[in-house]
Amino acid sequence: ISFNAIDSALSSLKNCQSYIDSGMDVATQVALDLVESFNDEEDINNMEKVMLEYAIMDRELNHYIKAFEETINQVKREKPENLPDLEKLAQEKFLEMESKNSDSDLQRNEKYIYFKDQLKEMKKQYRANDTIEQIDEDIAVTRSQMNFICPITQMTMKRPVRNKVCGHSYEEDAILEMIQTQKQKKKKVRCPKMGCSHVDVKGSDLVPDEALKRVIDSQNKQ
Repeated sequence: ISFNAIDSALSSLKNCQSYIDSGMDVATQVALDLVESFNDEEDINNMEKVMLEYAIMDRELNHYIKAFEETINQVKREKPENLPDLEKLAQEKFLEMESKNSDSDLQRNEKYIYFKDQLKEMKKQYRANDTIEQIDEDIAVTRSQMNFICPITQMTMKRPVRNKVCGHSYEEDAILEMIQTQKQKKKKVRCPKMGCSHVDVKGSDLVPDEALKRVIDSQNKQ
């Protein structure tokens, strides 16, 4: 049996995943733009709804691909004399997966988690500064600048990355170099932020801190 056509179709479906990822990236950037320009909260909430729609599409696409892959592998393994209705078998598997869907699945989507995290940080940066500035402008500037300093280089960060585990940010090149150096010594990396108890910083736990970068860039322009 030749499965080339099916493999080709599956490959095309997997390419759709990149379009969903791109859409989620754009939605995240738009939401951060809205916070930065002090737009209405309803507009920001609408972007979260867009992210959830993308997460639903992502889950559905994953289930569809997985259903077909499992069906093809089953047929290849069992090698029946008569080829069964592959589409029907795959559809049954797909519907079974979809029947187990829950809202918590969407909350675990990696891009959605990143969106929520960055949105929270963006709001915290801007709203905290507003509140403090009403009390003392000098204190506001000092506190902001403290957040901009990399705990490794002790310099203002240019490309901050955020640790998903402990929530601290570092200059990207500096933390990656530290991880690489310790890896060669077969040692773990303790979070360089003073007072942090996290003792195993991994490269896979680091994500771009777009919210912090925007605030730093904005401060530098002033």
